Amino acid sequence: MPTHVLVLGGTAEARELAALLADRPGVRVTSSLAGRVSRPGALAGDVRVGGFGGADGLAAWLREHAVDAVVDATHPFASGITANAALAAAAAGRPLVVLRRPGWRPGPGDRWHPVGSLAEAADLLPGVGRRVFLTTGRLGLAAFAHLTGPHFVVRSVEPPDPPMPPDTAVVLARGPFTVTDELALLREHRIDVLVTKDSGGEATAAKLTAARRLGLPVVVVRRPPLPAGVTSVPDVAGALERLGFSAP
Repeated sequence: MPTHVLVLGGTAEARELAALLADRPGVRVTSSLAGRVSRPGALAGDVRVGGFGGADGLAAWLREHAVDAVVDATHPFASGITANAALAAAAAGRPLVVLRRPGWRPGPGDRWHPVGSLAEAADLLPGVGRRVFLTTGRLGLAAFAHLTGPHFVVRSVEPPDPPMPPDTAVVLARGPFTVTDELALLREHRIDVLVTKDSGGEATAAKLTAARRLGLPVVVVRRPPLPAGVTSVPDVAGALERLGFSAP
């Protein structure tokens, strides 16, 4: 069993895993954050903020800090980090565990329009709706910046940086949000289409329920694939098992 685990984090699952590992006698856990949120919540164990300098930099860091195993528990759309983690773990001879919560699946009454990228979502959008609740993350706004017709509502913990669509209203708020919250926002802003990434999990699923109740179409960006040869586990218990620990 590893004595020093690097958790590439930023998700609720990463936070939970770090706390459970930190409680194990003789185990050191370091959580790595990209630094895109200026006030992240408290994390168990050590915390490192910022990039590593690509796969080579991460591999060197793993060797220098005697890391025994790497857990990639980043957002399902953080494909660049996942690719670098796979290359770095292989180069350093460290095991890699990829933790990915299951994606969402449409249910009865859902009006989903799956697309392969943010660019495809932007191309489709003008034919689907005019008042858009855009929940693809503040770093994804640039893909929609050229659209001058629709009115966008963007919710973010911190003010987003340009470029962004010219007709954009920003709602500053931190989740989680209930179905009641989401229904109120959709009605207040007269939203007629929701755009989201297939992030999965319960923390942000309330908007999908709200859209279903109001009969709104949802443009859903599919997840990027994992690197060749890399598999994932769906939850924290699976990650612990892959690391050689018993589930809590």
